[in-house]
Amino acid sequence: MTTVTTLYDVLPESLYNQLRNIALLVCDVDGVFSDGRIYLGNQGEELKAFHTRDGYGVKALVNSGIDVAVITGRRSQIVAERMQALKVKHIIQGEENKADALAALLNTLQLTPAQVAAVGDDMPDTGMYAHSAVNIAVKDAHPAVLQQANWITTQRGGFGAVREICDTLLQANDALDGIQGSSV
Repeated sequence: MTTVTTLYDVLPESLYNQLRNIALLVCDVDGVFSDGRIYLGNQGEELKAFHTRDGYGVKALVNSGIDVAVITGRRSQIVAERMQALKVKHIIQGEENKADALAALLNTLQLTPAQVAAVGDDMPDTGMYAHSAVNIAVKDAHPAVLQQANWITTQRGGFGAVREICDTLLQANDALDGIQGSSV
């Protein structure tokens, strides 16, 4: 098997070549952009931690012409604000059937599964894999998700996994050296 060395890992050349066709990266939020924990305060406030390097990677990916979407089963103003700050145009919240949500988004954007990479960490996310060519699991994903993925990140969810994916997509498209801007 022929491989390609990325900034983070060694990937099969066939998978790396598929990354050149990706027009949309679709992600779960909890456990992918965050570490999966939800902090609840006594007044009902909800807090999540997002990694700034992930944010920089998403902004670089969007600026390079690769679209980013999030599909999450929960509803959170924090998620809406964070994704808007990162210029993510497609924010789908409160959607338990992620397969149907992604199928509808692909129809709207007129994309095929060959143009999609989906990343998740738990069982509800695997529905997206039916509509994506590159099925990604973060390093600390549920074991059943790891078994279904054709790419497992070296970084954990909430600790740089999204940045790893963004950097690798940029590298595959010869756009990694041209990124600039600021993290949010």
